[in-house]
Amino acid sequence: AQMLPVEFLHPILDVLQSLQASFKASILFTTATLPVFSGRIGTGPGAFDGLKTPVTEITSVHDNLFEAFKRVELHWPEPGTTTNFDELADELSGYDCVLCIVNTRKDARELYRRMPEGTLHLSRMMCSAHIMEVIKLIKQKLKDNEPVRVISTQLVEAGVDIDFPVVYRAFAGLDSIIQAAGRCNREGKLNHVGKLGQVFVFNLENTLLRGKGAAALREILSVSDGSDLFSPECMAQYFSLFYSNCNTFDKANIKGLLYKGFAEMHFMFATAAEKFRLIDDKDSVSILVGYGDGATLLEELKRIGPEFWLLRKLQQYSVSIRKWDFEQLCKQGTVGVYAGIFILEDGRCYDERAGLVLDGAWVEELLLM
Repeated sequence: AQMLPVEFLHPILDVLQSLQASFKASILFTTATLPVFSGRIGTGPGAFDGLKTPVTEITSVHDNLFEAFKRVELHWPEPGTTTNFDELADELSGYDCVLCIVNTRKDARELYRRMPEGTLHLSRMMCSAHIMEVIKLIKQKLKDNEPVRVISTQLVEAGVDIDFPVVYRAFAGLDSIIQAAGRCNREGKLNHVGKLGQVFVFNLENTLLRGKGAAALREILSVSDGSDLFSPECMAQYFSLFYSNCNTFDKANIKGLLYKGFAEMHFMFATAAEKFRLIDDKDSVSILVGYGDGATLLEELKRIGPEFWLLRKLQQYSVSIRKWDFEQLCKQGTVGVYAGIFILEDGRCYDERAGLVLDGAWVEELLLM
């Protein structure tokens, strides 16, 4: 539930409220970091009333659970201190089993390039089929107690069941920090030997934290030692601060498109559907890559055209990139078009370890290997 985009939160909660009021539907939010969805949300001109019925926990001993399930120890960076990629890579290399989560695909790539051979990489520069294979490999190595170092973006923070004894997380919002901590000592194995998992939060050098979540967390840490951040009260305080920094909770005016037509019975459903984007991909382009079985499927696409069953299979071999990056690939002559579908023609631009390569210098490096 913490992944619901704040710029669409008003219409989302209104729809859920309507489903509950008109159709007696039950609503279940599942997350370890539940946002504030009831009461007054926000403080600016876009503030609105959330769910009329307060969200209640389905567990009866909720407060005690946070102490009972304490599995990690959080380490915060000293105020004003930063680390660079080289220093971070050296520190991570000192562990046989460690997960490091950074905020951007570029940061993941830069850090990964400095890590020892055998380190694994996860980011959305890899197609879904590639990501799933790497996650499967990580799980197997963890199960067999083999050394494994992983550099990842936040794609592992929700829905990925992995368990590391040590996790590093670049500074971000509190919900992201706690979700990252959920990948550390997840099964409580260290508790059986009287230990806790170790989670280290760091500030990456020359990185601007523009996110409202990071700003809200910094405000909390200015008056807290960070030891109670897993409590429900602290999570509620965090989201209240986060919302207070938001200017709008309905940036596409979805409510205006749907609600203002009641008097004339004129509802702009098509326009609302077009503007409502949980994932804003209007400035990105999807490219099909020939990773694994994707190469055979792409040859089939060229031979028989865009059959529905074939496009379904090819979905897991797609990578989304910015339009500017797409234009650079086109200038290099590495992208082809078949029936309006973009295909990476030069397989050397897709690294078997880290996915699609956009950095020209790294392309040259790969070609020399």
